[in-house]
Amino acid sequence: MSTDEPGRRKASRAGWLRELDSLLRGDLTRVSSLRGGGLLINPARLSVMIIVLAMIYGVCMGTFAVFRPKGADPMQVLASMVKVPLLFYLTLLVTLPSLYVFNALVGSRLRLGAVVRLLVGSMGVLVTVLASLGPIVAFFSVSTASYHFMLLFNVAVYTVAGALGMAFLLQTLHRLSVVDTQPTQLIFDDPSEPAGALDPLENRMLSRHVKTVFRLWVVVFALVGAQMGWVLRPFVGNPNIPFTWFRARESNFFQAVLSTFHNLFS
Repeated sequence: MSTDEPGRRKASRAGWLRELDSLLRGDLTRVSSLRGGGLLINPARLSVMIIVLAMIYGVCMGTFAVFRPKGADPMQVLASMVKVPLLFYLTLLVTLPSLYVFNALVGSRLRLGAVVRLLVGSMGVLVTVLASLGPIVAFFSVSTASYHFMLLFNVAVYTVAGALGMAFLLQTLHRLSVVDTQPTQLIFDDPSEPAGALDPLENRMLSRHVKTVFRLWVVVFALVGAQMGWVLRPFVGNPNIPFTWFRARESNFFQAVLSTFHNLFS
């Protein structure tokens, strides 16, 4: 092995982290940056980061099964670690065609590759937020014996992360629409360009039907993601049921949440 090999690997890992950091800080979603060809990320490289971060959250999510009162079940940790990345990529696979069609309906010139990069970038933001909340989930997993509380707490964490990921998607779509319609010189000379990835563009509003179409897609994404999580359950591990990788198909996510609320407060 060359003596420079460890240094190159270290630099490569640092590059991956810098790309994710630039995405979170909004450096890659400035209008002037998007003008260079859309969201300039490496989808394959960012996907590796997404998988790793999703697995980290899966470990935190499955921690409850290790410290539950009726005996540890470490297999649930392994199952959750595998299924959390699967949840996001199956949801992306199911919803990608609809986003591309919705995008075409509003007259955007984004091609399929640009839409894929945008979705992977949004998922990168979502999963990074999720992983950052993982230690909190692990803390509550260790400090409570309530299975129903942990279910609802994880739903709340996914909701927060999903809301921020979808806000990133909508803001980036807005900026891409500006790239499509504004002269290059005006974009580069604009002093009001937002600093953060979630900051709105001042004095540049999307038309009402465009906002409506993309907000409808966000609802579709949320519904698919929620039901996909229900299909792939369990993630936390019910202490009253033996471990299984998947459970039988029954009910749906929303009925389950209502039932969990009832069980928690009854």
